[in-house]
Amino acid sequence: MAKNDSSTVTALTPQPPPTTLLPAEIDAVAQDLAAPFDASEVKFKPQHITGNRALVVPFVDARVIQDRLDEVLGVMGWQDRYKCLPDGSVVCRLRIRLGAEWITKEDVGGQSEQPDEGDRRKAAFSDALKRAAVKFGIGRYLYRLKPQWVDYDPQKRQLVGTPKLPVAAAQVNHTEKRAKEQPAEAKVEEKATPAPRGKPANGLELKQRLTKRDADLAREGLCKPGELLKHVTSAGVKAGHGEDMIAWQGEAFDLAVAETKTFQDARKPVVKQVA
Repeated sequence: MAKNDSSTVTALTPQPPPTTLLPAEIDAVAQDLAAPFDASEVKFKPQHITGNRALVVPFVDARVIQDRLDEVLGVMGWQDRYKCLPDGSVVCRLRIRLGAEWITKEDVGGQSEQPDEGDRRKAAFSDALKRAAVKFGIGRYLYRLKPQWVDYDPQKRQLVGTPKLPVAAAQVNHTEKRAKEQPAEAKVEEKATPAPRGKPANGLELKQRLTKRDADLAREGLCKPGELLKHVTSAGVKAGHGEDMIAWQGEAFDLAVAETKTFQDARKPVVKQVA
């Protein structure tokens, strides 16, 4: 009589296959990572100062880079590690998840010229992250913009006014960027096509839909950026679907729809009726 071997039962339990993204899906992620930032998130710093004029270059804070990674990949879709070098510079090892694969790129950031040692080291960490992110296309377009001369106050050591970005680099959001790049025929078809309904084809499409809905709710002031994704991911983990939304399938899609509705209903503004 055969023994009841629990290990054999475990081995025969069907496991979800690793998710492999199609080239078109990878291209879509790459485009979202490389999309221009909101103009309000881009800052300028002097590269060269001559009297009351300064040659400035654009940049973004490290937190803006982190927000982009969260927005496109999800909070569980990227990792960063750092190594301090003897000369004070810092190496950032940035990893992003594409389906079942982790892609790693790294770069070195240097210290700033601030008087405080702690501030100089923090600047090196931020610089390293931004340089590693550029290798994934994040903010790379900023390096292609030509420096511009602007007025500078040498007494206050600050720029006078706010430099302007070229029109092509001052995109408001990803959706508008893609709409402008589409031919006229595609725009007409898009207006006639209703929003996608039914279950998504795969976990990547689910994540893209939730990311867009999350951004819409944030713009309406009903939640903070990333809250919807965090809520749905947390519910999925509790239900046993795992932290990687891209690998979700089947019942996980139904859960995502239900949790999105619950999230939205809890944040709808209360309309008071006047007697």
